[in-house]
Amino acid sequence: MPDQSTPAVETAHPHPVGIDPRGPRFGAAITALLLVAVLLLAPAAAARIVMAVVVLLFLIGVTAGTQGSVQGRVFRSLIGPRLAPPPELEDPRPPRFAQLVGLVITAIGLVLDLAGVPYALAISAGFVLVAAFLNAAFGFCLGCQMYLLIRRWAPSRREAV
Repeated sequence: MPDQSTPAVETAHPHPVGIDPRGPRFGAAITALLLVAVLLLAPAAAARIVMAVVVLLFLIGVTAGTQGSVQGRVFRSLIGPRLAPPPELEDPRPPRFAQLVGLVITAIGLVLDLAGVPYALAISAGFVLVAAFLNAAFGFCLGCQMYLLIRRWAPSRREAV
């Protein structure tokens, strides 16, 4: 008879647990609004402050995942409970990669702006705004598509080496 005092060992899931796809869309809408504010405020110092907030939100999204991001927590606690369950869940890895892409582009824009490069803040905000708007309005995640293309390309690339 097995020892009942020993806890069962959990087996790791081959794929991460799915997330509600409406959560990243909600986060993209918040990001889009903040980026519109950056564009409206540029070149004032207030635009840098808002962009720094966007960079911080992306950083949290990359490190904690979309569910652990500020927008993800707001969605899960305030909006998600009022909605019917989604028809299917989404792999969290592509949205997390999309957060990384957003982080890189906005951070580069902020750093270049602080270094005195004209229009760097507005250009990076504009690029990320397009991606955030596409996700929020149409559910088309550019960063997620990049993730999937890289995943498809990487195995065939390794086989050729």
